[in-house]
Amino acid sequence: MRIDLLTREYPPNVYGGAGVHVENLAAVLRGRVDVRVRAFGETVVEEGVTGYPDLPDLAGANPALRTFGVDLTIAADCGGADVVHSHTWYANLAGHLAGLLHGVPHVLSAHSLEPLRPWKAEQLGGGYALSSWAERTAYLGAAAVIAVSAGMREDILRSYPEVDPDKVVVVHNGIELDGWVRDENPDAVRALGIDPDRPSIVFVGRITRQKGLPYLLRAARLLPPEVQLVLCAGAPDTPEIMAEVSGLVAELSKERTGVVWIERMLPRAELCQVLSAATTFVCPSVYEPLGIVNLEAMACEAAVVGTATGGIPEVVEDGVTGRLVPIEQVQDGTGTPTDPEKFVADLAATLTEVTGDPARAREMGRAGRLRAEQHFSWDAIADRTVEVYRSVLR
Repeated sequence: MRIDLLTREYPPNVYGGAGVHVENLAAVLRGRVDVRVRAFGETVVEEGVTGYPDLPDLAGANPALRTFGVDLTIAADCGGADVVHSHTWYANLAGHLAGLLHGVPHVLSAHSLEPLRPWKAEQLGGGYALSSWAERTAYLGAAAVIAVSAGMREDILRSYPEVDPDKVVVVHNGIELDGWVRDENPDAVRALGIDPDRPSIVFVGRITRQKGLPYLLRAARLLPPEVQLVLCAGAPDTPEIMAEVSGLVAELSKERTGVVWIERMLPRAELCQVLSAATTFVCPSVYEPLGIVNLEAMACEAAVVGTATGGIPEVVEDGVTGRLVPIEQVQDGTGTPTDPEKFVADLAATLTEVTGDPARAREMGRAGRLRAEQHFSWDAIADRTVEVYRSVLR
């Protein structure tokens, strides 16, 4: 059985959870099926992987149109596949067209949904209407839809009620346990500006509306003065969100010490050291289908404080591997808290609670590692994914 995985992100061009997912999925599938990866960007020097750069004729066009140009090129190359499997809206159109063109089933994995990310209009302008059209078309035409969490499955069926519920299955994201391990190295984190002798809260993620970073920065003003805030945050969606975050960080730095902002993408080894030094990891997202970053923190034995939204409650066991922060959200697709000040106060109170009891935080961190090992191994996810492929070929 030959599977063509279609994706925007693949090493070395990975900036988010979807890219991490595809990299690991491809690796574990190779022992089970014939896998070909078709990824956006320059040609990757790896057997079975083909890179697809933007079309020169579309240089300067809206980013969504440039994406469609790559999708057309990818779709043309999928002849001979038994199943095409696309990831995110960027590659969904390629999967849909390849399925029609070559007469094969199209499976797609849902890592996020355009209707639940209306702030993307800030980034894409009119291209947001195009990305939304491409995603909707692909979902309605897919032979199967893989949701990365039960919460994501509910979001899919609410956003696209025409989709047959029977074809939407849950296969959780996974974690490469051998690559994410606890590594306590005080000198290494000190070199990054972090004091290993002070309690610390670590955030890792892109600077985008869905990650809730502005709420975290406001909550940090309410934290005890000895607590550090470490931000491993870069790749802003827009100049506007970057300016907002920069302003909040500047204000916070005037009020307290221990605000550390690392804007570069840290190599995995360094990130493991930062996560291992954390008293707690924080995921203040207002939209998060699952959150691989939470699994990475758990694998490094960091307690996780996360928003009780999307797939986060399926990863973080409240009171066992971390704490969940309650949130009531406006039902307009933005994920905005109905009472932002209450959410900020609750987030601050929970972070204060966890950082105030380092021994309990370590206990939760160890429980998090065990949960990651027992429930989110890539081998189990690969087997379940192959079952989905077989189901659409019957």
